[in-house]
Amino acid sequence: MATWAGTEVSALNPLRALWLTLAATFLLTLLLQLVPAGLLPTCAFFQDLIRYGKTKEGAPPRPAACRAFDVPKRYFSHFYIISVLWNGFLLWSLTHSLVTGAPFPNWLHGLLRILGTAQFRVLLINLYRSLYTRPVCLAGGELALSALLVLAFLWLHSLRRLFECLFVSVFSNAVIHVVQYWFGLVYYILVGLTVLSQVPMDGRNVYVIGKNLLMQARWFHILGMMMFIWSSAHQYRCHVILSNLRKNKAGVVIHCNHRIPFGDWFEYVSSPNYLAELMIYISMAVTFGFYNLTWWLVVTYVFFSQALSAFLSHKFYKSKFISYPKHRKAFLPFLF
Repeated sequence: MATWAGTEVSALNPLRALWLTLAATFLLTLLLQLVPAGLLPTCAFFQDLIRYGKTKEGAPPRPAACRAFDVPKRYFSHFYIISVLWNGFLLWSLTHSLVTGAPFPNWLHGLLRILGTAQFRVLLINLYRSLYTRPVCLAGGELALSALLVLAFLWLHSLRRLFECLFVSVFSNAVIHVVQYWFGLVYYILVGLTVLSQVPMDGRNVYVIGKNLLMQARWFHILGMMMFIWSSAHQYRCHVILSNLRKNKAGVVIHCNHRIPFGDWFEYVSSPNYLAELMIYISMAVTFGFYNLTWWLVVTYVFFSQALSAFLSHKFYKSKFISYPKHRKAFLPFLF
């Protein structure tokens, strides 16, 4: 693990640059939203682009032109359909390669190279082996197992979210911007490729020292798995709480209005589902062994994007409900 950390010190490849740019963009957007009203001019088109669902209701009046770009929020399910199919394929490809030794398809390996990934070569391994014999012998297996687990986590996460969209969530007539819709479709393709790019490669083949991959399991794999299950369970509970606000005791949907949610992490923050999303991605960073720079850039993007959504949701709740709990924060318990 320590040896692989050394190989992380490399040029800012296109994939890392992309995640860094996304993180910086959402950080800047969040900072602009934190500026007191009146100090900066308000752009209705910009506000319409960064808001979705209920937060569009608390935005400045929407020009008629903005409504032409509306997409139903229930189309969120499309994101997870794409993710289940695409990341399921990537998971199968990686598993097949690890089990049979088969190389990745030419087009997939070429795509990883275009993104500036798949840089880990046997030559590099041999170079470090001469300096760090034991750590390098573990690096190939550790990283391959980490990527396999994270890709499995991502697929399971998408499958659960798809289930929630279809059978748990109660969608109103809320909308999202068409740009947000297309970004969501591309996002899960990109994040899957990011995970796959962390696999040590020898040409088109996955490089693993030793045949028994499970023997490469480390404590951070177990910790990451436990964190993933814990965070996913809380996110599911939060989505159930939100959906139950629109149902009667018999489970029948009776309205699509917004109410104040209570229970679980809602006692601390307005958007615990966003907080749980962040924790899920942090659990994946833990599974990578804490040292994966590329994935921490993904986590940074997730942090600022979820913080922005949580902040806008918090403002909506406070403006709509006079009795909204004063102690409840937007995103991070007791902090923000």
